[in-house]
Amino acid sequence: MTQLWVGLGNPEPGMAANRHNIGFMAVDVIASRHGFSPWRRRFKGVTAEGSIAGQKILALKPLTYMNASGESVQEAAAFYKLAPAAITAFHDELDLVPGKVRVKKGGGAAGHNGLRSMDRMLGSQDYWRVRLGIGHPGSRERVLGHVLGNFAKDDAGWLTTMLDAVAEAAPLLAQGKPEDFMTRVALLTQDIR
Repeated sequence: MTQLWVGLGNPEPGMAANRHNIGFMAVDVIASRHGFSPWRRRFKGVTAEGSIAGQKILALKPLTYMNASGESVQEAAAFYKLAPAAITAFHDELDLVPGKVRVKKGGGAAGHNGLRSMDRMLGSQDYWRVRLGIGHPGSRERVLGHVLGNFAKDDAGWLTTMLDAVAEAAPLLAQGKPEDFMTRVALLTQDIR
């Protein structure tokens, strides 16, 4: 059965280095590391196909902008007749320190418009989330500028390490072993702070 791995982000070229686009960055590194097909336009987004640990994976980057990500996800999920449990969203997470990665199934959107759009379009919150820590700027007023701001030069070290670790540990995620995936990522990123 196909799994749908969705990177959440905004398609604007000038936003490519935004913290909010870490989901795009994660699926790019996974697709590259695991030899996926070239990206092509489908489902209001771009997709790349590949296989990880014997599992068929469709990577998707919605081109609808974050607030309408669910439209793209819903089209792909309907085409492949996928249940929410076969879908994994990779997204930025304010409530985790930079470089920390957590996986969970279901839960609220916690103010994340990409997740909110997915919840609405899928009619379910019962999909997997890979939460990629970007840290919190300290006050609510600064959140928008933080997520839509670019990663700083001194973020490059931990960011590259974390994305590489996620790609390296991806087979465990593909095999439905989220705890092992998190453990492996934690091991691979233990020196970044």
